[in-house]
Amino acid sequence: MAAEWAGIDVASAAVLTFAAIGTILKVVIAVAAGAVILWLGFVLLRLFSQQPPPPPPPGKMRKVRLNYRCLICGSEVRMTSAPTELPDPPRHCGDDMFLVAPVDE
Repeated sequence: MAAEWAGIDVASAAVLTFAAIGTILKVVIAVAAGAVILWLGFVLLRLFSQQPPPPPPPGKMRKVRLNYRCLICGSEVRMTSAPTELPDPPRHCGDDMFLVAPVDE
């Protein structure tokens, strides 16, 4: 009977050993995944902390995509370049045109 108990003890020891190895493996994978996520977070924060490029010098044209509409006659104008990012609206029919959202966006 002692031999039977010895076999059971060896089997249970093997099961416990494999369970412990599985738990250790899960912990190692979790720590590695956490380190990768932390590293990616630091990389993204470093990218956000960089200064934006300086604005172009005054007088140089900037690319814009603005659509204006005249409320009196319905004429529309698309502005593609301007000296500032939000220029004064053009005039049509004696009044300023109104900025509208583009239809295709």
